[in-house]
Amino acid sequence: MPRKFHLHDGQRGSALAVRVTPRASRNQIVGVLSDGTVKVHIAAPPVDEEANQELVKFLSSVLGVPKSKLEIVAGASGRDKLVSVLDMDVQTAHQRILAHMD
Repeated sequence: MPRKFHLHDGQRGSALAVRVTPRASRNQIVGVLSDGTVKVHIAAPPVDEEANQELVKFLSSVLGVPKSKLEIVAGASGRDKLVSVLDMDVQTAHQRILAHMD
């Protein structure tokens, strides 16, 4: 199950553990691992922040939140990332992710 956490500025949100595979044929959520990590394929290459920007844009559309509510808070240069989602509880985020799985 994704982790809940409190952000330092007093806002509440949830944190999603995400494993990204760049250079995929299309953006898609391919599964959720047993530890709650969301597996995501991103079409963009992992160059000059392109994959991270595409991940935030894609998760924004999946979760139905503005990009400004999402932030990669850990793992920006690796495949395993932690993405904060402001103003959305973990159950809502999880339900929306499951609804978009192929």
